[in-house]
Formats: sequence, C-alpha cells, structure tokens
Amino acid sequence: MPRSTRDSPARRERRRRAHRSTDSTGALLPRHRSTAQYEYDRASPSPEPTRKRQRPERSRRHRPPQSHAGSSTTNPLSANSLAQLDALNEKLGWSKTDKSVELENEAEYTQEQERDPQNQRAEEKGKYEERRKERRRRTEELKHREPHREHYQHRREHHHRHRDYDRSDHNHHRKKRRIVSGPYLEEGHERYNEKYKEYEYRADRRGPPSGSEEDEEERARRKRRRIWIFVAVATVIVLIIAIVIGVVVSKKKSSDPPTAGSGTPRPSNYNLQGLDPNSVPASAKGTYYDPFTWYDTIDFNVTYTNETVGGLPIMGLNSTWDDSARANGNVPALKDKWQYGKMPIRGMNLGGWLSIEPFITPSFFSGYSSSQNVIDEWTLTSTLGSKAASTLEQHYSAFVGEQDIAAIQAAGFDHVRISFSYWAVITYDGDPYVKQISWRYLLRAIEYCRKYGLRVNLDVHGLPGSQNGWNHSGRQGTIGWLNGTDGDLNAQRSLDLHNQLSTFFAQPRYQNLVTMYGLCNEPRMVDLDTNRVLNWTTTAIQSIRKNNITAVIVFGDGFMGLDNWQGKLQNADPLNNLLLDVHQYVIFNTDQIALDHSDKLNFACSGWTQQTLRSMDTATGFGPTMCGEWSQADTDCTQYLNNVGTGSRWEGTLNLNNASLDVLTPACPTKNSPPCECDDANADPGAYSDAYKQWLLQFAEGQMYSFEKGWGWFYWTWVTEQATQWSWKLGAQAGILPENLGNRTFNCGSVPDFGSMGLPENY
Repeated sequence: MPRSTRDSPARRERRRRAHRSTDSTGALLPRHRSTAQYEYDRASPSPEPTRKRQRPERSRRHRPPQSHAGSSTTNPLSANSLAQLDALNEKLGWSKTDKSVELENEAEYTQEQERDPQNQRAEEKGKYEERRKERRRRTEELKHREPHREHYQHRREHHHRHRDYDRSDHNHHRKKRRIVSGPYLEEGHERYNEKYKEYEYRADRRGPPSGSEEDEEERARRKRRRIWIFVAVATVIVLIIAIVIGVVVSKKKSSDPPTAGSGTPRPSNYNLQGLDPNSVPASAKGTYYDPFTWYDTIDFNVTYTNETVGGLPIMGLNSTWDDSARANGNVPALKDKWQYGKMPIRGMNLGGWLSIEPFITPSFFSGYSSSQNVIDEWTLTSTLGSKAASTLEQHYSAFVGEQDIAAIQAAGFDHVRISFSYWAVITYDGDPYVKQISWRYLLRAIEYCRKYGLRVNLDVHGLPGSQNGWNHSGRQGTIGWLNGTDGDLNAQRSLDLHNQLSTFFAQPRYQNLVTMYGLCNEPRMVDLDTNRVLNWTTTAIQSIRKNNITAVIVFGDGFMGLDNWQGKLQNADPLNNLLLDVHQYVIFNTDQIALDHSDKLNFACSGWTQQTLRSMDTATGFGPTMCGEWSQADTDCTQYLNNVGTGSRWEGTLNLNNASLDVLTPACPTKNSPPCECDDANADPGAYSDAYKQWLLQFAEGQMYSFEKGWGWFYWTWVTEQATQWSWKLGAQAGILPENLGNRTFNCGSVPDFGSMGLPENY
C-alpha cells in the first residue's frame, strides 16, 4: 500500500543533511571530491585516472570533482523550501522513504571509501550481499503489501539501477527525477539537468537494464510462469477438443459404423481418364448408367449404354468374351461340357458379400446399441439412410475382388456360388435396400470367374417377403413369402424376378459360364405349406425354361430331411435337369453339437455319406443331390452366428424368445462339467493345439469325402472378417484347411481317438 506522507523531525533532519551547502548569498558551494567516484591507480595515487573501479551490482553515479577553492558553512533549507521540495517530489511520484534509503546507502558508501583500500573490496562484497538480501526481503514484503503489480514493479526498478546505463541514449524512456535540493529546484540549471538524469529510471515494461542477477532471475521466473500458463491453457483446450471429438465420434458410431470395406483405399478408376463426362446424356447423369458416379470402375466398360436385357442393364460389360480358360488341369475348359453327376463339384461360396450376414461382417453391426435393433440388412440400410448406398458400395468393391477369384482358382476350386438378393434387380415401395448397385458387382464377379475358368452357380439368397425369416434373407422375423397377408404377392414378385434373371442369363455369353441356376436359398418349408412351395417351384422352373435357360436348376431341401424328397418334383422340369441342395452343419442341432470330436468326425464320414447315397437313389430319395453349404466349425460360438445379440447352444445362452427354439442349457459334450465356454472356441488359431488343428483338418476333408458321393459341394464361405472356422481363406492361412484341394490326405479311414490326445470337449 502507498507509504504515508506524514513528515517527522527525524526525516526532515535527514533531508537537510543531504542538501548542498550555500554561501550567504545562497550560491552553491563546491562539493568535496570523492576519490571513489573517479578512476585511480592502485599502485601510486595519481590525479590522473588509470582504470575504472569495479563496483558491485548496485551502481553509484559519478560525481563531478569538488573544487578546493574556498569553504563556508552550510545554510540549511527553510521550512518553505522543504515544503516546496516535498510537494514537487510527491508530484513526480516519489515517496520520502525512497530517498531516505538512498541517502543512508550513500552515507555508508562515503564511509567505506575512507577505509583501507586493501580491505575495502571484501567489506564491500559482504555489505553488498547484506543489502541485496535486505532488498529481496523488502521486495517480498512489497509483493504482499501493495495490491497493484505496477506499483511494486515501479519501486523494484528504482532500487536496481545499472551503473553503466547510457543516460544520453535513453533520455526519451525516462521519467522525471526526484529533486532533493532547494537550489536544484530551478529548472534549466546545468546542475539540475545533470542531477535529473542521474536519478531518472526506466519505466518501460522491459524493466531495468540487463546485468542485474535479480533482473535475470525475475525474467526467468516470468518466462517460466508464462510457459506454465501456456501449457495449462493448451492442455485445457486439448481436453475440450478431445471431449467434443469423443462425443461426436460416439454419436457417429451409433449411426455410421465402419464398413467391411472402409479400410481399403478407393480404386484408381483409371479407365475414366480421357472419358468425356458429356458422353453421358443429361438424362442419365447421376443414375446407374453414369460411370462418373460409380465408386469403383475398375474392369468395367465405362462406355455409356442404356441397353437392357430382361429389363436389366448391361452397362459395364464388354461386347466380347472368351471361354477358353479352365480352372485346373483336372477339369474341362468353360467351352467344354461339364459332366455333372460324374465329375464332383468342388465349389466355393461368396457369402456375406452382396447379401449381408452379421456373422461374416460383424463390423456392420457391432457399432450399434441393442436399443437401435440393427440386426439385418433391412435395419442396417434403414439406419444408414442416405449413406447406405455409398457404405455398401465400398463394401462390394473391397470385400471380394479379382484377387479373391484368382486365389479360389489357385486353391483347386472349379465352381463359385455367388449369393445375391432381389434388390440387386428391383426394390418395392417401403424397401430400404440399396437398389441395383450390387447387380453391377455381380456381373463383374461373373466375368472374373470367366477369366479364371470357374463355373458359376447363381444363388438368390433373399426373395421378396423373406422365405425363411432369417437375417441372411435380408429381414429377420416373420416369413412373408407364401405366407401371411402379402404371401401371394411376394410369391408373384419372386416369379417376376426369375423371369427377368432367366431372360438376362439366357444370353449366349453366359451359356458356358452360368451352368447352375438357384431358385431360392433355404426356404423354411417346415414352417410353410409344403404344397404351396412345391407348386411355386414348379411354376418357376417352367418359366425359367421358357426363357431358354439350359443350366442345372437348383432348389433347396427346405430342412425337411433328404429322405422326404423321394418322388417329389420328378416331372417338374422338361429337361430333367434339377438338383437338390442340402446344407449340412453339426452345430445347429443340439443332438449333433453334443457329440465329442471323434464322434463328430465319424458322423461326417459315415452319417453324411449314407444320407448322400440314399438321396442320390430315386428309390429312396429325390435323385441328384449336392451339399451347397458346409463348414468345419464344431461350435456355434461365432459372434452373431445365431443372430445379433443372442447367445449360443454351446453355452446354453440361446434365447430367441421362442420356447421351441431356445436352448438355455449348455449343449457342449461335457454338459457343462467342466463348464462349456466360447472364449477358447473363438481364440486366435495361433493358439490352437496340434490335436485341435489335426481334428479341424480331418473334419473338413471327411466332409468333402462324403459330399463327393453325390454331385459335390460348396464350402461356406470364402472370407469373413474374423471367423476363421467359417473362412476358407483364413483357415488355409492358419493351416487347418488344405492349401490346395489336390493335397487332401484324409479319406475317412481310421478315426483317431482325440480324447486320448488331450483335446478338450468343452471348447
């Protein structure tokens, strides 16, 4: 706080002693010379200065030499002069205490000069350090006592003057000096001007001149403080940004999860280079026929055409083709006839690609909460809204490409079953599905198969209304095909769909390539009217044949059991070229999933072999039979395999809200002793034991052996995001599937006792 302006006799006396002496006329008498203020020679005193005396940090101003001519007594200032002096000092912002401290220091300094020069430096240094500590103490007191930082800095700068400060170069930075002598009150006086400069100080924000240790320490302290303030502010800003981003990402995650193809770079689309966008008519811009709107144009013919066949666009196809390729040396080229029934089909499914399945691409579904109920392609595209088309096209582009078809051929396969759904062709009012984009990728995949000599099995995986109510049909829930209010409408829509498809694929370019034509994947005939399904199947077959499709027509067993197809549809096909498709798994049946590993392998080798042989005989079964889907999985633990958000039969946590289908008691071979668990079942294949790897490989090869007793098989499926036991690509990399089908070694001979090999039965 400001010091009191209250005067006292003691203070007045100290100021009087500081004033210059005057003669009787009031003129200033010469001041005695202080040898300490001038340069001198240590060895021999001389009136001529030899070098500058080094002074401590606290500087003293040099004084002019005092004349030795004349002497007189001093005349103290009158009370009025003192009052004028005090008033002027206060006006200039000086406190009386400041000068008192300075005068005391000057008196001490004068006494020091009279002492022995040999001891003077040591004493000076000690006293200087004491004064320095005292100034620091006073400075700290001022920090707490004075509320304004500027006042504290003003006083501190006054007490830390630098003796070498250049007065002549910095006059414009200084404030008025404090005047302490009556005769100096007269402005313009030479002595006044000199003394004014002597006591003025720097008032700018840079502080006193450099060289003071305290100044350097103070600046360093301020710098550190500014740095810490900056760091603190930056940290707060970063935290705020992180929180905001976290909230945005969290919200985005619920509505826009990563897609199966989002991790791959966008195709180069090099074939658009040099193509004039105006080659696309204005009426076609932004439509299916505009290649500049396609996410991926690689290996497509991007020349505009609006030509259709059966109402379906041929845009993207080349006008020529070559059917000379063959899958491998053991099978005929595409241009040559395949002898079905005599040559086994060894095929691969492309599942979860053009028809989304949660367990194949769980990344589409894992980003949603259970309350959002995103469980199938219907709810996925509904939730994605306007982003659905771009999201799914990125998936179509990245999930399966030419390199996958080439790898399938290299592994020894000769057929590819491509799953797609009705929205590749058409959508209806209220449908959220992405219309037709998958059609373009279907046609490109077929051309890739042509290039590598692989024959194609068309598989319509989802029909209008859903033929089974399962998520891979597009919409999980009730069956709306041949069932319910719109059952007949959806049945007719399905016939119309096949009319378009069969017209398109009856083109000559597909006669050697698309050699198998599927009607409907997995119709759940056990929950439908069997006769209605058979009548619809017959009508569809006849319609397809009218459009000149000569390929094998494939229909599903409907889970009725192979023996129950004996005598059915025997006269439905004029060409007598039908094939019954059965899908064989040991994990969706509680009786089969409860078998231990040795018994499962025995069942694959003997049980399915006997079923196939009976079905192939028209006396006991339908006749031509193949297995269109199978895998080497021995549990149903894979995420989303039994629907999004449901458990497993293995652990007894399968709750489908249907008492006839729920499995709430653990069904693994140990019956939960030891506990049935899925963690190890879903472990990375690198953690598999040698015994388990051996079993998985033999289980796969045993199934191939059995199914080749019929027309052959298609493995489900080529690639998944993380389910190794459902992906041939991942399984072969893990060493649990043959790298090439020609390297099979197990043909259902002696089945090892895997229990004695230490293979656990609870995972």
